[in-house]
Amino acid sequence: MRVVIVGAGIGGLATALELHRVGIDATLLEQGDADGETGVGFNLLPHAVRVLARLDLLDGLDAVAVRTAALTYAHRLGMPIVQRPCGLAAGFDLPQFSAHRGRFHRLLLDAVRERLGADAVRTGMRVTGVDPGGAVTLASGEAVHGDVVVGADGIHSTVRAVLAPGEGPPRWNGVSMWRGAVDWPVFDGGAAMVIAGGTTAKLVVYPIAPGTRTGTMLTNWAICIATGQDGDPPPHRQDWSRPGDPAVVAEHARRFRLDAVDHHALVAATPTSYEFPMCDRDPLERWTHGRVTLLGDAAHPMYPMGSNGAGQAILDAESLARHLTAADPDTALAAYAAERLPVTADVVRRNRSGGPEGVIDEVERRAPEGFDRVADVIPTTELDAMLAAYAAAAGATPQQVRGR
Repeated sequence: MRVVIVGAGIGGLATALELHRVGIDATLLEQGDADGETGVGFNLLPHAVRVLARLDLLDGLDAVAVRTAALTYAHRLGMPIVQRPCGLAAGFDLPQFSAHRGRFHRLLLDAVRERLGADAVRTGMRVTGVDPGGAVTLASGEAVHGDVVVGADGIHSTVRAVLAPGEGPPRWNGVSMWRGAVDWPVFDGGAAMVIAGGTTAKLVVYPIAPGTRTGTMLTNWAICIATGQDGDPPPHRQDWSRPGDPAVVAEHARRFRLDAVDHHALVAATPTSYEFPMCDRDPLERWTHGRVTLLGDAAHPMYPMGSNGAGQAILDAESLARHLTAADPDTALAAYAAERLPVTADVVRRNRSGGPEGVIDEVERRAPEGFDRVADVIPTTELDAMLAAYAAAAGATPQQVRGR
């Protein structure tokens, strides 16, 4: 069997590695050069790390990322709402990682080239057409054939546009995001994440790698602000590398107060930040058409809530490889979509209402100017139930991870 994967992002590379692990040949077609380290910080929960550990990438992750040990959800004005252990500290048998997206992508790319061969990733390959029989047409006119074609080419997927014509652009929820990372003094032990505010005004800060100087960590920050209305046309194309305006970011940062880290200075010290609209797409009724299917952001682009975007793509990769080893391509692709489409559609919808970060949305709604005791605003049992429901839906509880 030969699988052609369109797109060499995190989902495509993870799929190639999973297929190689089970003895299936794969070729990746990437429109760009595949070597740029774009993006900033992101997280990998233990449910995705289990797949990566089976791919012998745990040591590589430890070299480029941080094992996240604690998470604090806080009010926009800094009052703690929920403080939770993460990864091993939370009872998982595998860690949670915070990483630089570009460095993690490089880890996967190097592993693919080492294991599948230097020519496994073909760059500069712009796909213009896909046939349900398993043929991909390139802008050059070349046709690339496979027993299976996987569209893993992101939120602006060409493959998805062929399978779901007339869908239109991604859906914007009215929130713009500014993100950056810079070496910064260690705070809260160097393995803690803080998420403060809510969907209309949110600040996220966490370390993603060792710093270049003693006592520092490469520290990621993100500021999310409602600058439009849910359903408005996106102000510009979602692009990881679009520079942000430092003056605009500094102004938005004034809406927050944190005790753990001086986020104003952190933002000001960042040489380059990036701006993009928070977009997703409505879940599709089907992913698979003949021998062609979708995976990752091409299948289920979602708002970056709950640390699940890349993780769900990695879970897709594991599922697809498992089904392709057990059945003929047609049966396998049907089983893959039946397993993964409902789960990811649920996560997409939950993320539209804040995902696990709905706990801070609710507190902000009830106490917009802060509080003395969070228990006076909302019962702890209600907060715990909200967080537990999302983790179970995403397949991210300790019991679910151990059961895989």
